[in-house]
Amino acid sequence: MNRRKFIIGNSLALIGLCLPFPIRSNTFLSDPKLSEFEKRLKPVGRALEFEDYYIWCNSPIEGPDGKIHVFFSRWKKSKSMSGWINGSEIAHAVADKPEGPYTYVSTVLAPRGEGFWDATTCHNPSIHFVDGKYALFFMGNSNGKMNTKRIGLATSDSLYGPWKRPDEPLLLPGNEGSWDDLLTTNPSFLKHPNGEYWLYYKSLNTENYVHPKFPIKGNRQYGLAVAKSLEGPYKKYEGNPVVDFSKLGDNKQCEDAFVWYEDKKFKMLARDLGVFGQDNGLYMDSDDGIHWSDPSISYQPLNKYINQPEAPKHLNRYGRAERPQLLFQNGKATYLFTASQGGKFETASSFIFKIM
Repeated sequence: MNRRKFIIGNSLALIGLCLPFPIRSNTFLSDPKLSEFEKRLKPVGRALEFEDYYIWCNSPIEGPDGKIHVFFSRWKKSKSMSGWINGSEIAHAVADKPEGPYTYVSTVLAPRGEGFWDATTCHNPSIHFVDGKYALFFMGNSNGKMNTKRIGLATSDSLYGPWKRPDEPLLLPGNEGSWDDLLTTNPSFLKHPNGEYWLYYKSLNTENYVHPKFPIKGNRQYGLAVAKSLEGPYKKYEGNPVVDFSKLGDNKQCEDAFVWYEDKKFKMLARDLGVFGQDNGLYMDSDDGIHWSDPSISYQPLNKYINQPEAPKHLNRYGRAERPQLLFQNGKATYLFTASQGGKFETASSFIFKIM
């Protein structure tokens, strides 16, 4: 895809002058490529398996104690896989090395009950060390359903807490009829080289979700919001959405984006929702964080890496890796953490790759 280079400004006003280009060629669909990122992956295996829980959304960080800390979603096995939307909590585990084994430390964010914006679930943790403090981005909802999903931010001076919990969401949906009027979720954060705070978020259009025209409800797209401080306020980029596969037809889309900056490039991992196949991951990069390359494959179905038992009947996402998150050590991405159904308890757990 042709991309116009421009000098990154120091204000959102300048960014607003540069609108994202549409996808101009579909040739990559007929000839999908493995990214250089995928070629560096070596499967490690499962971690964070707990008998009574489904485990999802594994976000790792190396602590000042030299240990690996993972913030993850979990919910009771009795709720089945769908419990993420109406009963998830965010927990903290620690290990001496990225491969584990991990020991549960505590639950750091649990649903707060009626009257709160995060009353019924806490999910999608993404942990970062920013400006001398720890920032835990997450999603909460208030009614156990999709339409109240909102992004929030909890902060702490220590990975062990206490965590300052927000009374209000960090980012709200757009106005009625806009591309992002249903929800805000799947936060991915980075501190921009120019000092700004960039938050990527997934959303959907309510009409396309409530009255779907395709087997997958709605069309998941990614927007960008920018702030001058970590806690906000975050102002949405005028050219949103910045990732939109709808022009490819057949309701192609993506979710679970993870964005980082490395070697003077913005890079993105995401879960594929129909571009190459729903069991793949996607990789894209960008000169400016707004105009993204055509996607290639960031990781393949798990059967390309390991042998697994036959899928249990109650697990309908078996064999795919979701929610990609990276561990950085000495400024470099060293491990890929994903979530995948299966494991010894036939629920879900972390699945880890080493980046060679």
